[in-house]
Amino acid sequence: MKAVVCQNAELRVEDLPEPVPGPGQVLVAVERCGICGSDLHMRHHCDHLKGLLGKVGADKIVPSSSDPFVFGHEFCCEVLDYGPGCKRKIKTGSRVVSQPMLRVGSEIHIAGLSPIATGGFAERMLLQESALVPVPNGLSADMAALTEPMAVALHAVRRGEITRKDVAIVIGCGPVGLAVICVLKSQGVATVIASDFSAGRRALALRCGADVVVDPREASPYAERPGDGFYRDLPALIELSIGTQEKLRKLPIPWHVTWRLVEKLGIGAPRRPVIFECVGVPGVVQQIIDGAPLMSRIVVVGVCMQVDRYEPALALHKEVDVRFVFGHTPLEYRDTVHLIAEGKLNCAPMITGVVGLEGVANAFDALKDPEQHAKILVDPASRATSPVPVGVA
Repeated sequence: MKAVVCQNAELRVEDLPEPVPGPGQVLVAVERCGICGSDLHMRHHCDHLKGLLGKVGADKIVPSSSDPFVFGHEFCCEVLDYGPGCKRKIKTGSRVVSQPMLRVGSEIHIAGLSPIATGGFAERMLLQESALVPVPNGLSADMAALTEPMAVALHAVRRGEITRKDVAIVIGCGPVGLAVICVLKSQGVATVIASDFSAGRRALALRCGADVVVDPREASPYAERPGDGFYRDLPALIELSIGTQEKLRKLPIPWHVTWRLVEKLGIGAPRRPVIFECVGVPGVVQQIIDGAPLMSRIVVVGVCMQVDRYEPALALHKEVDVRFVFGHTPLEYRDTVHLIAEGKLNCAPMITGVVGLEGVANAFDALKDPEQHAKILVDPASRATSPVPVGVA
């Protein structure tokens, strides 16, 4: 079979042996596979990631730069055959998606980011039967292939514990930021502010549902807006605290009793935005801490692979909440494909092109231009050597 092999940062199409499913494994034909930002990064920084993951005991499941491996962990596939011991509940010929997990001996590998588990930049690959999710409602392969990145965004939004009345601020409108915007709007968040230097990315953010887009060279995404109710200086927050106590002391019951009741009812707490960092570049977290209102919640979704610095004392005095997120759960993954199939999660604007296997290297180069592309899909049956619109490849 043909596949795009990466080795020493070079991408080339090769003929590889046909994969044979082992116990609990399924042979699938790849219909579509998205190119992820982590693919772009890992192409040149395999060894760095391997060393980093060694700190959490996972260095064996990622390749070295000298290892030949096949990218692709955002896929939609067709079931071809089953290995020994499978339950075979999904009929052959069925369209499926799956978390990119594959048991290889005693280890679980991430398909497409592994020296062993071939990813979706190939005609065929192996998946774990227990991870398969049938694609519902006749959803197209193009849209189903967005399940994995949208599940990452769903996980991030859930970790942000955002409500419909909260203001969401998305910093960076690349594929990660766009996915977060799509999910925020699917969850009914009324106000989503998106910030990016690229005019093309800001336009895509609007198509994905952002209510306000900001060019950070011209305005701050944290600028005061009528009725936002955010606290932007510490004296005002101290006044709220002491002033509230003074008012409660005028009541006929002990002030602390009323305060506890108000806290339980969720009344009177300072409003704060939920800010999603979707850039993954050193210095961005500190920029958010600098500009964010007091009491903000920061959800770090962008993957910064370099050592970063921030000023803890400023974050402390603003009492900001910083949360780091990664990946998704099996339930979030399953829920995501159903949200897309039911029309509740509109992520179609993210797809900006499709290429064949021979065009993957060109697609990697095209993704360097934020004005042109966001999410490019790989169609192994296509002959396109440069990204073309969906339906043309």
